[in-house]
Amino acid sequence: MYHNPVLLHRSIELLNIDPNGVYVDVTFGGGGHSRVLLQRLDGQGRLIAFDQDPDALNNVPDDDRFTLVPHNFRFLRNFLRLHQAIPVDGILADLGVSSHQFDVPDRGFSTRFDARLDMRMNPLTGNTAETIINSYSAEELQKIFTQYGELRSSYCVSRAIVKARADKPIQTTGQLIEVIKECLPERKINKLSAMVFQALRIEVNEELEVLKEMLTQAAEVLKPGGRLVVISYHSLEDRLVKNFFRAGNFEGKIEKDFYGNVLSPLKPLGGKAVIPNQEEIQENSRARSAKLRVAEKR
Repeated sequence: MYHNPVLLHRSIELLNIDPNGVYVDVTFGGGGHSRVLLQRLDGQGRLIAFDQDPDALNNVPDDDRFTLVPHNFRFLRNFLRLHQAIPVDGILADLGVSSHQFDVPDRGFSTRFDARLDMRMNPLTGNTAETIINSYSAEELQKIFTQYGELRSSYCVSRAIVKARADKPIQTTGQLIEVIKECLPERKINKLSAMVFQALRIEVNEELEVLKEMLTQAAEVLKPGGRLVVISYHSLEDRLVKNFFRAGNFEGKIEKDFYGNVLSPLKPLGGKAVIPNQEEIQENSRARSAKLRVAEKR
């Protein structure tokens, strides 16, 4: 299976589908969410999906109502305009890395395989993790490990990398793990190595900046009453989503007009984030950290 979609039916339900509406899946991947969404649409409905990974092209459904945009979702507004699809009724985002990307060794996303340090979601463009590991200063590496990996041992890890690469370049995931092991408690090597990999992946793909751009554009292209559903997998993403839904900015600073109305284009629905139940977590371990939030265009 290319990817086992998380919170599949709950996310589609919260989109509040209009059978003749226009919807966007900004993280197509294996097409799991898109296929269920298409089942809810009538003949006049449309679904436009985004995915920058060329491997996703193999999963495109044979359906005239479906259009795949093979680009990063940071270009959401431009391509919706190109396809004459503004405004839209709903947008779905299932963030992070797909199961397929984790499970293909030569993509370099996983600590389970010894492979080249790549980590690009679009393997055809941009800097690889190898470039970052071998060119960033110790201070720059420490910054990304602290901010994106929330790693307490970021100082030690960054210095160990710089010291090791002075002898020879660090080119593979196995080499990187071997270098940073000296900074990590033995019982936590797997967990903390994964945090280092997460930080590198976020830096390689500019994930948080891209997410900000998408959320801002999504609020613009939704029609009043249209919904935005976002599934995130770590606190950095979820914090941005929560703040933007609530306050219309990424700092979470609430501003009100003269009448006391919150100056935000979106209205969050529900209280706390929706999380998977234990049954789904047992069936799909990737669901363990998932949080779903939904907001409606004012």
